[in-house]
Amino acid sequence: MNNSKKTVIRAFIALMILTIIWGYNWVVMKSALQYAGPFQFAALRTFLGALVLFVVMYLTKRPLGLKEFPTMLVLGVLQTIGFTGLLIWALVEGGAGKTAVLTYTMPFWVMLFAWPMLGEKVQGWLWLAVLSAVFGMILIFDPLHIKADGFSMFLAICSGVSWALSAIISKKLHQRSPNLDLLNLTAWPMLLGSIPMIAIALLVPASPIQWSSYFIFSVLFNVFLSGALAWLLWLYALQRLPAGVASMASMLAPVIGVVAAWIQLAEVPNNYELIGMVLIALALVQISISTMLKRQPVNCAQGQE
Repeated sequence: MNNSKKTVIRAFIALMILTIIWGYNWVVMKSALQYAGPFQFAALRTFLGALVLFVVMYLTKRPLGLKEFPTMLVLGVLQTIGFTGLLIWALVEGGAGKTAVLTYTMPFWVMLFAWPMLGEKVQGWLWLAVLSAVFGMILIFDPLHIKADGFSMFLAICSGVSWALSAIISKKLHQRSPNLDLLNLTAWPMLLGSIPMIAIALLVPASPIQWSSYFIFSVLFNVFLSGALAWLLWLYALQRLPAGVASMASMLAPVIGVVAAWIQLAEVPNNYELIGMVLIALALVQISISTMLKRQPVNCAQGQE
């Protein structure tokens, strides 16, 4: 076996490990909320995660300086408060599996927002992906039978919307500053966004954190595995595989989240929810394939789970 094939195999292994970490983390986050409020957990995760990323940047001799401060601050608010904060809040009342699927509608929102914001029109078969995703969300919400976790599902979708907006802003930033380091573009928004997240955690009433062994494990899992290690695996895979292939493989994360929640948390989706999840998954696969065929770069400076 030649070196190029070995490199590709190692990149795929890295991508699979990353996907398992991000997918299973939905169960870890859901379980952690038994011991802390959503904003307390989000503040710990983002602030400590940012510190670890800065250590990684220092050790790998990447540029540490803050550039494009206004844009970095906006990204921090969207990614840390809008994306992370809302998804963890959504997990308080909603299931880990449904929250994962609805949050991962991000590529669908990117496709829609890119039309007015980037001039990238939705064309051809992509309209089928739009319809599939819309019907999938309607089936999960089941508007004829309002559910107790309706607000949670709304928060999960808002989390995906925030993630999508941050992706578009990141793309504009990359066009303006193409040499900006990707790890730097991840660490600074996380740090800047963690500051108001800490303020929210202090202001919103919540019971004291229960520093159980599982909660400590969940924080460490999010900071080191789902945070620093996952980003290093992602960057390693992205440098050695086509961006579309890497992005498409990462879509396995919500599938793993659904299966893990089904097994560990006994979150069994009903028929409507299951069909809705399948429709959303088909839409995301179609969007990923379209991106891969066009060979458009995938911005990897967004927080995935």
